[in-house]
Amino acid sequence: MPLYIRDDDVNNLAEAALKLTGRTNKTALVKDALEAFIEAHSAQESLHDKVAKIQEKAAQHGIVADGVDDKNFMDDAWDQADVY
Repeated sequence: MPLYIRDDDVNNLAEAALKLTGRTNKTALVKDALEAFIEAHSAQESLHDKVAKIQEKAAQHGIVADGVDDKNFMDDAWDQADVY
């Protein structure tokens, strides 16, 4: 199914990209840009995975969540008690 974009701003962006790259084919430019976008975003690590790595490193150093709410401790440390 063809993709038709009828937006002057998008066309101007495509024209500017053509000039920057020295290319002449908007379709190939858009295809390459979309492929690069998908590849870049597919390769990104999820927030869940990032947090899991941090937790794993912390556990290796003996830092493990104990299930205790540290809000009062942190408020006292920052002189923020009863601010809210």
